[in-house]
Amino acid sequence: MPLEVEGRFWQRVREGLSVADAACAAGVSESKARGWFVDRGGVMPEIGAHVRSRHLSLAERQRIEEMCRDRRPPAEIAAELGRHRSTISRELRRVQHDTKDRRSVRAMYRARAAQQDADTQSRRPKPAKLATNLVLRREVQDRLKQNHSPEQIARRLRVDFPDDPAMQVSHETIYQALYVQSRGALKRELTRHLRTGRRLRKPHRKEGERRGRIPGMVNISERPAEVADRAVPGHWEGDLIVGSVASNSAVGTLVERTSRFTILLHLPDGHLTEHVADAMAEAMAELPEHLRRSLTWDQGTEMNRHPLVAAATGLDIYFCDPHSPWQRGSNENTNGLLRQYLPKGSDLSFYGKGMLDQIAAELNSRPRKTLDWATPAEALTKIINEQTGIANTG
Repeated sequence: MPLEVEGRFWQRVREGLSVADAACAAGVSESKARGWFVDRGGVMPEIGAHVRSRHLSLAERQRIEEMCRDRRPPAEIAAELGRHRSTISRELRRVQHDTKDRRSVRAMYRARAAQQDADTQSRRPKPAKLATNLVLRREVQDRLKQNHSPEQIARRLRVDFPDDPAMQVSHETIYQALYVQSRGALKRELTRHLRTGRRLRKPHRKEGERRGRIPGMVNISERPAEVADRAVPGHWEGDLIVGSVASNSAVGTLVERTSRFTILLHLPDGHLTEHVADAMAEAMAELPEHLRRSLTWDQGTEMNRHPLVAAATGLDIYFCDPHSPWQRGSNENTNGLLRQYLPKGSDLSFYGKGMLDQIAAELNSRPRKTLDWATPAEALTKIINEQTGIANTG
């Protein structure tokens, strides 16, 4: 894009036009114009200031070549050109694969060769590396058949071919070659060698798109400090273990933070809010009131009607931040232990209430290092006895 075009755009903005109207007057798309705002951090250039692209020009590269011949360091070159020093360092790395000597790198820098390389790299669409490099593609295919993950393959290729960039590829490129047929090269059948085995790749949605925000929820940041240090019993963490997609089954898990005592919720009718609330109220009915203080859950849709759960159990409910399982660390650890009994992808409706009670009892009878090798059942019994003794004394 000629720099004069961007200059015309900024001039129209100064005259009071909106971004969309200024972009139209300058002959560029609105998205391109907004990109100029982003590149400048939202700051409009001063009147008469030289509008400069975020990409190095040939004239700047020629100046870099001259200063490299004078053995000027990258930081000094950056200061003179008014660029960030990381921009200059990246530019000099265009020839770094030819030599490991930094002084030789600067001596080898040639402006026109660097400009040609930059122009080639900026062309779109770029050819897929695994589609054009047959040797690399064969190497990746062989390692996938050995059940290596794309990340393991990408990292190992750097070790096995340290001086050959043509034989190096990122794990994201491998994933795209497997799942995006337009990126081509790798057969879709190779996905069965991946750990998940899924034939479709799940999208990485943005934080706000992950799940709908739950009305009236109270964030974990507002949870009392006494919950975090585990000094006061009666604070729980909860979640759902979900079964196979076809079965649409689930089991609720509750873990008391101080004792690590686990309760499993039988959900034979489904895992909507009302089902979870009923199962939770029934499971915790026999616990004394001082062991029903709060519950921390993730932002799952099963808690959309959390006031119903709060009314049924008497618990204050707090919600974790999205993508933050460590905020329910005890529950996450327990869910991992439960997978020994409730395998992933299985139909959890097979497990009746009696079976779940037996699994919970076995888990609660395991000695825990964090409890100084006491069991969760022993720790909870001790808490109840201590609280009962205090009440009787009072």
